[in-house]
Amino acid sequence: MDTQIATEIPSVAVRRSIRSRVVGALGPLTAVVGAGWAILQPYRMTLLHPHGQGFWWLVVEPPLLVMLAGALFHLLIAPGVVRDLEETEDSTAT
Repeated sequence: MDTQIATEIPSVAVRRSIRSRVVGALGPLTAVVGAGWAILQPYRMTLLHPHGQGFWWLVVEPPLLVMLAGALFHLLIAPGVVRDLEETEDSTAT
């Protein structure tokens, strides 16, 4: 094997600040808390016993809304906030 062709790609270690890690973890943590809420209080989830309930009553459940809020924060808001935090930290470091 030719060593000039098969070389290792140097890995670049990206160190994120604690604030960036916390912001990045807020969404998944919120979704896990919502799932834990649904497990600890199953009587709140009318999906388990939908007798006489309409569509909106089944969809708009507090634990489901908490999980949705966590997912939307993680997917839509957190990347921009983390990028801004990293840019601010990079500009103050130099």
